[in-house]
Amino acid sequence: MTGKNVTLRLLDKADREILKLPRPVKGAIYDFQHKFKTNPDSAGLRLKQLQGHDKLHSARVNDEYRALLLRLADDDWLIVSVKHRKDVYAHLDRLTYSVNRVTGGIEYMDLQVVQEEVLAPAPPPSAAPAEPAAPEPLFAKWSEQQLTDLGVAPSLVPVVAALTTEDQLLGLVEYAPQLTGEVLLALYDGKAYDDVLEQVTAPVAVPDPVDPEDYRAAADRPATIVTTTDDALREALEGEDFGRWKVFLHPTQAKLVTRDYSGPARVGGGPGTGKTIVALHRVRHLVERLPAGRTKPVLLTTYNKNLAADLRSRLLALGGEALLSRVEISHVDQLALRTVREAEPGNRKRIVDEAQAVREWRSLLDELGEDGWDAEFLHDEWTQVILGQAVTSRTDYFRARRAGRGRTVSRAERAEIWQLAERFAQRLDRLGVQTWDQIAERAAQLETGRARRIQDIERRREEAGGLDNVHVADGSGGWLRYRYRHIVVDEAQDLRPAHWKMLRAMTAPDRNDLFLVGDTHQRIYKNQVTLGSLGINIRGRASKLSLSYRTTRQILRSALNVLGEETYDDLDGSAETLAGYRSVLSGAVPNLHRLADWADEREAIAALIESWGEVPHEQIAIAVPTNDMAREVAYALRERGIMALEIGPDGPLGDSGVHIGTMFRFKGLEYQRMIIAGVTDGLVPRAGVRQRRATDPARYRTEMRRARSLLFVAATRARDSLDVFWHGEPSPFLKELIEVRPPAAA
Repeated sequence: MTGKNVTLRLLDKADREILKLPRPVKGAIYDFQHKFKTNPDSAGLRLKQLQGHDKLHSARVNDEYRALLLRLADDDWLIVSVKHRKDVYAHLDRLTYSVNRVTGGIEYMDLQVVQEEVLAPAPPPSAAPAEPAAPEPLFAKWSEQQLTDLGVAPSLVPVVAALTTEDQLLGLVEYAPQLTGEVLLALYDGKAYDDVLEQVTAPVAVPDPVDPEDYRAAADRPATIVTTTDDALREALEGEDFGRWKVFLHPTQAKLVTRDYSGPARVGGGPGTGKTIVALHRVRHLVERLPAGRTKPVLLTTYNKNLAADLRSRLLALGGEALLSRVEISHVDQLALRTVREAEPGNRKRIVDEAQAVREWRSLLDELGEDGWDAEFLHDEWTQVILGQAVTSRTDYFRARRAGRGRTVSRAERAEIWQLAERFAQRLDRLGVQTWDQIAERAAQLETGRARRIQDIERRREEAGGLDNVHVADGSGGWLRYRYRHIVVDEAQDLRPAHWKMLRAMTAPDRNDLFLVGDTHQRIYKNQVTLGSLGINIRGRASKLSLSYRTTRQILRSALNVLGEETYDDLDGSAETLAGYRSVLSGAVPNLHRLADWADEREAIAALIESWGEVPHEQIAIAVPTNDMAREVAYALRERGIMALEIGPDGPLGDSGVHIGTMFRFKGLEYQRMIIAGVTDGLVPRAGVRQRRATDPARYRTEMRRARSLLFVAATRARDSLDVFWHGEPSPFLKELIEVRPPAAA
């Protein structure tokens, strides 16, 4: 057999197995795959078919290890396992492989390992108690047919029938094909059969009948998570586990990455479900289909500078400089500012943040002797209604929609608000400053005008039979074009309405124009939008990811309790849910700590971190409600000799140490161990929110939802462990957690 057309793939499960092998063996595997693709029949590889199997072969990796390969076709091979040679040839009947009839993907298992690791009897107790009653099997209520219809691997049904404890179930999930594990955990969690069928099985099911003997077709389906290219194999063999996102995608993720959309599309899902990973792979997919060139027709954007920098480094890791050379990466405010300064080069006003803008509102009200208006309310009215709807006259403001703004305002009150808003804008102008909201709205106006001119040119071209008219060209001498062909948005829930108007105008309405990922349960700003009203129609093109790859089941349950019964929108006027949101990871339940006061909290946190010993400090984070508390925790740690880094707007202020910041700062990050401190009533939510319960109920509900979202975001940054601290009265958001798991003694 000649080697030039040989395909060698690596199965996802084999990759996980290889990660645990010694480094020299990983290197030998990389050399092996090169030799195999050159000539599988080389004598040194000792390729042979295993007795009793028509497709399974073994080949020599080195003196001690053998690769097990499925022969998909004459020149197409799949590595399904790498084992020590003494573990390969005994009991060959234990090795099973098949094509799943639901997903159409290849599933491989070593049933002996599953039996030994999952169903091995526990060691006998030192003193034998009375014979207990036989425990009830976990899945006795579902038939074999029901389980296989959900996608459970048929060869595992006898093992599933024997499971009696959660520990056994979690052990099986470690070895089982992915869909089998997801289905069993969903059933164990109490989900109805039909819900599991709809939320877990249906998203990965193939529409056409599956030929169980066609392994080559099965290898090409998304359910068979494999990699083929040299670079991807090297990533899988030499990389660490956290780098697997560059190579392997869950079938539901892969479908979203490669799907051809007829217009704007949105992907939602809870924390850790891989939304950002899907966005990055989507960018690469779009770039790969561009015609050759030197331009950057793809925009990747998000809501702040820190996350934009993270997206850049990840995209570089995913596709190198060649990929980066075709992609513009910018946080959305930077994009808006560049747009304004490009059109108005003389505009060099200083930019103030929201906190400074509210202070200017207070100063204005003090100077005018106005005590009937709240500065924060006026600022929100100005940004969300007046700027958000591009209101330019008193008459238009009287007609403006105020949905979601809480308290109603009379016509006379609107007249007062309009007059105050005009005075406020004049005040900012006099001070030589502008807000990010003003910049975003101005950029939206500029880009919308540009889009109209492009459309006029195209209309005239059509009227002229396809001929260009030099007299309607851009005044700069170039031809007007849309800035981007494709736009991908990460953390979409935190963009302002003006941002969306700007982005809509920056790309032509066409196939695959806008691709948005986000989760409104994680909205940490006040920017509530309905995309359809802004010209972005995602109806029929909205999808949801529901499997968490970061957070354990135990932490996930606690985080969902924090959200309570609150309802969240889906960016398009309907309700969003986390139905089906789940994890196949397992770990310890969160630890709750009640302390006497804030000083005791800081001491207890320092002692806890000291007890963690070898855990790298960069993998530990502490989230607190305020900047002052962040500084105080950092000081307490340094007093104990623990390096501490505060997280600012641009990320950690240094290279090594425990990361400390307000809950706002942790969006998009993840850590091995997460501490949330100061989760005290009056701080989470802050006292001012409670005071609005009677005076402005709608605003109270909005602020409470936002506070819940912040705590939810902080809790779901954790990979392995979560510790929650408070002093005095705990936050009301912790009520259910405390009832389920009382705090540790102080």
